[in-house]
Amino acid sequence: MNIIFISNKSERAKKLTLTRVHITLLMGLFLLVTLILALSLNYWSLRYADRIDMPVLRAVLVSPQEERHQKIQTHLQDNLNVMASKLGQMQAQLLRLDALGERLAESSGIKSRDFLFNEVPGQGGARPGSLSEELTFGEFNHKLQALSNMLDERTDKLGALDSLLRHDRLSKYVLPSEMPVETNWYSSGYGYRIDPFTGKKAFHEGVDFSAEVGTPIKASAGGVVVYSDRHPEYGNMIEIDHGDDLISRYAHASKRLVKLGQVVLQGQKIAEVGNTGRSTGAHLHFEIRHKDRPLNPSKFLKKPS
Repeated sequence: MNIIFISNKSERAKKLTLTRVHITLLMGLFLLVTLILALSLNYWSLRYADRIDMPVLRAVLVSPQEERHQKIQTHLQDNLNVMASKLGQMQAQLLRLDALGERLAESSGIKSRDFLFNEVPGQGGARPGSLSEELTFGEFNHKLQALSNMLDERTDKLGALDSLLRHDRLSKYVLPSEMPVETNWYSSGYGYRIDPFTGKKAFHEGVDFSAEVGTPIKASAGGVVVYSDRHPEYGNMIEIDHGDDLISRYAHASKRLVKLGQVVLQGQKIAEVGNTGRSTGAHLHFEIRHKDRPLNPSKFLKKPS
C-alpha cells in the first residue's frame, strides 16, 4: 500500500509504502490501545462511580454495572428465600418429631439418653489438616432436599407408631382385667359344677366372689352401661359394653349405682354386693361375654398380689 503526501511548501510529493507487516502491526497496536482504554475506563468507572456527578456519564458507565449487580443480588435473594422456606418447613417437622418422640418415650417408659429430645447429639469434627472442600450451592440444595424427605419419612413412621401405642394403651383400659371386688378367691369357678338349686351338673358361665352385702363392685374396665335393671334370675344386674362385642356382667347386686347409657371408667364403683335373684347368699356373679358367648374371666382378671 502506497500513501502519497502532497504539500504546498514542497514541489515534490512524498510517498510512504506500507507492507502487510506494517498494516498488521498498526492494527495490533490499535486493538491494544483500545483494550487498554476500555479496561482503564472500566476500572475508573468502578472505583469512582460514587463520585460521578454527570447524569449522562453515570448512566453510560455505572448503570450497566449496577444492573448486573442487582440481577446477581436478586438471584441470590430468590435462592435464599427458597432455602429459608425449606428450612422453616424442616424446623416445623423437627418440632413435630420432638413432640412425638417425647410422647412415645413417656408412653413406653423409656429413660435412656438415646431418646432425649430437643438436644443436639454429640459429633466429632474432621482431623486438623485433612482435605476438605467447599460445599457448592447445588450440593447444599440436594442435601437439604434429601434431609427434608428423610424427615417426612420419619414423621410418618413415628405417627404410625404413636397410633399403635395409643391403641395398645387404650386396650389395657377397655379390657376387663381389674378385679371387680377386693377378694383373693372365687367361691365358684367357671365351667361345669353341681347346681346348688337342682343338684345336677350344669355349666357355670362366670365366677362367683363371696363378699359381704354392701361391698363395692367396681367396673373391671371402662365402657358404656348397656343394662342396669332387675333380672328374674340375676337380680340387680349391670352390663358394660367395652367395644368389639365384649361385655362384662355383674349380677346379684344389692344396689345399682349407674344408669343405662352411662360411661364408666375402669375401677369406678358401679354397684354393691347383694343377694338378689337366684342366689344362695351374698356374692357377686361376674361374667365376660364376647358376641354373647361366655369366656373364662380368670383369663382376663389380674388378681391382687
